[in-house]
Amino acid sequence: MKAPAAGEAPSSPAGGPPRRRRLRIPDRIRRGGLPYLLLLPALVLELVIHLVPMVVGIVMAFKELTQFYIRDWGNAPWAGLENFRLAVDFDAPIGADLLHSFWVTCSFTVLAVGFSWLFGVSAAILMQENFRGRGVLRAVFLTPYALPAYAAVITWAFMFQRDNGLVNSVLGGDSFWLIGDNSFWALTIVAVWKTWPFAFLMLMAGLQNIPKELYEAAAIDGAGIWQQIRRITLPSLAPVNQVLVLVLFLWTFNDFNTPFLLFGKGAPEAADLVSIHIYDSSFITWNFGSGSAMSVLLLLFLLLVTAVYLLFTSRGRRGADA
Repeated sequence: MKAPAAGEAPSSPAGGPPRRRRLRIPDRIRRGGLPYLLLLPALVLELVIHLVPMVVGIVMAFKELTQFYIRDWGNAPWAGLENFRLAVDFDAPIGADLLHSFWVTCSFTVLAVGFSWLFGVSAAILMQENFRGRGVLRAVFLTPYALPAYAAVITWAFMFQRDNGLVNSVLGGDSFWLIGDNSFWALTIVAVWKTWPFAFLMLMAGLQNIPKELYEAAAIDGAGIWQQIRRITLPSLAPVNQVLVLVLFLWTFNDFNTPFLLFGKGAPEAADLVSIHIYDSSFITWNFGSGSAMSVLLLLFLLLVTAVYLLFTSRGRRGADA
């Protein structure tokens, strides 16, 4: 019987079709299980960094966890739904403060996301034209996004100082920007400055997929620049905008670094975002049970808003395709 050549499958004894060589166990793992094996470190880190703390936080929300049980929080007495009841009792001080913080966060998010998107789409449309220095201007626009968040916000905190800050020096006044009602506008300015380059980057990438022929045909038909933006640019950017607005909303509504670095512990009432309010409830008043309950409520709210948003956008997309 002739031995099979190298790389040739052995023939059957009866001279029939060649039999397939059975894969060894290491070959099966290498071909079928290697992708999962490579994903294992990321899954373990995701479990340790996100899922486990989230589950612990949910458990803490049902406990009467105060400073008296910090060293042995597992033995803290169960509070049931009491922490949630206090958080949503808007006639009581805890619930009223949380409701005020919620409305402040909603106003801040609407302004920050709206202006970030407006600046981003304006800059992205501007950068589509060829002109001298376009590359340099793009790099300047992306600088706030490239800077570390801590360095950027601390720099703004110095600029907003009342006596020797750059803002008051330029405006010629002596306004308080980090306390009082102006703190809300200072927070919004910093958030927009940090966020709009991301919107610019996403929208500029989306504009690359719009065929130039559409604009040329529209120009031949007599459409002006504003009609082209309204009829071509914005409808073509709809898929990008759907994802972009959701991401900006989640980032902004959950923003903790910006208010904490600007105001420190205990933000002014006008800039008391939900994130900093939960931090103060947990680490200033040492009521971790109440703070965890507020965190769970925030998580449920964001999940609800995300689900409703995706539902409406998917229906709108199906309606447009029909």
